[in-house]
Amino acid sequence: MITTSVDNPRPGRELFHLTWPMLFGVLALMSYQLVDSAFIGQLGVQPLAALGFTVPLQMLIIGVQVGIGIATTAIISRVLGADDPARARRLAGLVVISGASLIAVLALAIWLGRGLIIQSLGGSDKLMPTIDAYWAPWVVAAWLGAVLYFGYSICRSHGDTKLPGAMMVITSLINVGLDPLFIFVFDWGIAGAAWATIVAFSTGTLIVYTKILRREWLTFILDDLPIKPALAQLGSMAGPAMLSQLMPPIAAILATGLVATYGEAAVGAWGLGTRLEFFSLVTVLALTMSMPPMIGRYVGANRPDRVEVLVWLAVRFVIGLQLGIAILWLLLSGILSPLLASDPAVQNHLHDYLLRVPLSYGGLGVCMMMVSSCNAMGLPMRALTISILRLFLCFLPLLWLGSQIGGLTGLFTGALAGNLAAGVTAWILYKQGLKHLHQQLGKTEEQTGKA
Repeated sequence: MITTSVDNPRPGRELFHLTWPMLFGVLALMSYQLVDSAFIGQLGVQPLAALGFTVPLQMLIIGVQVGIGIATTAIISRVLGADDPARARRLAGLVVISGASLIAVLALAIWLGRGLIIQSLGGSDKLMPTIDAYWAPWVVAAWLGAVLYFGYSICRSHGDTKLPGAMMVITSLINVGLDPLFIFVFDWGIAGAAWATIVAFSTGTLIVYTKILRREWLTFILDDLPIKPALAQLGSMAGPAMLSQLMPPIAAILATGLVATYGEAAVGAWGLGTRLEFFSLVTVLALTMSMPPMIGRYVGANRPDRVEVLVWLAVRFVIGLQLGIAILWLLLSGILSPLLASDPAVQNHLHDYLLRVPLSYGGLGVCMMMVSSCNAMGLPMRALTISILRLFLCFLPLLWLGSQIGGLTGLFTGALAGNLAAGVTAWILYKQGLKHLHQQLGKTEEQTGKA
């Protein structure tokens, strides 16, 4: 873990050292998901449509687990800072038990309600056999992924980013290696992709928790831990963070329902485009994991000016990087479309998507970083407000308006405009929050001086 003075004149270098382990790990995860999509894309329109309907539900589960993970890292780090490793171990055990139970209930609800979910999203009855075959192993894989993620959060709270980063790479390689075997050789079809993920996540969970237990970072003996106060503390921190994380999947569910009105080929293309979006934003995701510890240290040292420097540096980097990625997807759109999908209709829709939506990834990246920064600044409700406004003020209204004006192509243009508007809105709210932080810390210094 990198520890430097808050007056470090090169915060960018420090940010790099904190980010790169997570960057490679998240990149590996996104790469295997993209390869997954490519293999499934060769199976035809219905498996791709099933994948498209799965993406928003997957984002829902990930939103819950990430919200719990944010609270886990914050609480355990604080307890370790108070030199109470025994309590930290018990809190880690409580997080794993309660988090795994919550995700299990959510996964079971999705499985039992799959018919109603697909119907509400605009899917046809003929798609249900494919959904049944895929979602049975997929919900198990989603639960295992959440349990593994809680292990990663415990590692990060102890300052270890190398083990999570390495395991993300290893599990991704296992998944990619097993995909063609399970999907094509064993002829399990789309369900084979989920079974490959189960094997990969099971391997990762076994390795990570073995190391955590060996390092004495986790215990399931909770006799000396007041359960209700500990759960209340976890919930008070996880609640706003979880709600912020749930906004994107809610947007994805509603957007998928709108896209579904244009047919299964459109849903398949939208699902592939969403996977490409995940891949494109890998650096932003890594930054949202590495920036909060730095921002928290600056706030703790009453240096909001350093927060401003750090965030502005990251924003400029993300906008430039995402513009370059958008140009790359634009140049490769004619190659990627037939590579990722065999159906001509899906290829045409995906080509239209790649000509428009990636140009807005810079705005979306800024929005994601502002949510993370506001949480780290101690402004969780402002972070939640940014997420809500992105959903109800920017993205969905412009998505709908674009579809009314120009059909599916107009919908893609609306997604572009919505992401850009979300970025601008998030930046304005962050600046207002930074001003509030300046005033708050100024009052604290004044009261300290009088005392």
